[in-house]
Amino acid sequence: MPGTKMQVVIVDDDLAILNMMRTLAGRLEHCMVHAFHSPRLALDFVSDHVPDLVLLDYMMPDLDGLEFLAAFRKLPGRQDVPVIMITSAHEAAVRHQALELGANDFLNKPLDFTDFAARSRNMLTLRRHQKELADRADWLAAEVLKATEDIRQREQGAIFLLSRAAEYRDPETGAHIARMASYSRLVASKLGVPYADQQLLFEAAPMHDIGKVGIPDNILLKPGRLEPAEFDVMKTHAQIGYDLLVSAPFKNPLFDAAATVALNHHEKFDGTGYPNGLRGHDIPLFGRIVAVADVFDALTSARPYKPAWTLERTRAHLEEQSGKHFDPECLRTFLAHWDEVLKIRATYVD
Repeated sequence: MPGTKMQVVIVDDDLAILNMMRTLAGRLEHCMVHAFHSPRLALDFVSDHVPDLVLLDYMMPDLDGLEFLAAFRKLPGRQDVPVIMITSAHEAAVRHQALELGANDFLNKPLDFTDFAARSRNMLTLRRHQKELADRADWLAAEVLKATEDIRQREQGAIFLLSRAAEYRDPETGAHIARMASYSRLVASKLGVPYADQQLLFEAAPMHDIGKVGIPDNILLKPGRLEPAEFDVMKTHAQIGYDLLVSAPFKNPLFDAAATVALNHHEKFDGTGYPNGLRGHDIPLFGRIVAVADVFDALTSARPYKPAWTLERTRAHLEEQSGKHFDPECLRTFLAHWDEVLKIRATYVD
């Protein structure tokens, strides 16, 4: 990396040797030297700054070279930094321990100037190659991200159109799917779900009711309570949505997640839900999360067949259904972040 200063750290309690090594290292090209008489001060420095080479004396009071090396290798991002240990030629046991702890090379005392320069240059060359490879990997990752972004945008567009297709046949609004998707991501994040899966759920949740495209208008749009036979037909939307989403001619993690949500968001924790009567943790986590988000938003939203419930009445109903309709942990997480729930609700207004 032309023009980049390589950071060299020298640690030795002998001031004369320290100054000599500082002078020698200063002659190396494109290097900035940091010399420390105290190993503890040096350890503090390398905890805050990632060096490119460490020249480390073994015999030091308070914290010897082996102890320093062990602590250094435990620091994040320091496992591959070259370390040259300075020992006496006869200290074979020390060198074996140093190798076990991650030392890369050794210098003998008394120092040979030519040997010092050659070994230091070799380790710095190794470090430059490491950093170039890391930069190359980062560049390649960025290029892959750019290359796939267009595909991702087309995929999200298809999801949006599928979700909108269901909305056109359903009295629920576009704001409903935005809210419940955001509630779902909130709960997933607070449960410690990995970020990639949080985003997957956020993008999959809007398709939870895609199966309603297969429900006749006289049932889907009926303003009053459904008759038992009509409700049996309505319940088929979960299976219809699943069948639609898994019928894609290619494997797609997002459609797989959406299919899971579509099939399971009406299952109940006590096993009385549909379509399969799953119970407890047999219900996939995405389905358990979306169940809370979907019911909360449905209850607090006005529909042709009902007025919106108050927040107080809705919260009381959710709490009463803990362990019955809802996974207690998912519901507890949702209610514990009530202020964030209300902020989402205020952001996406019908």
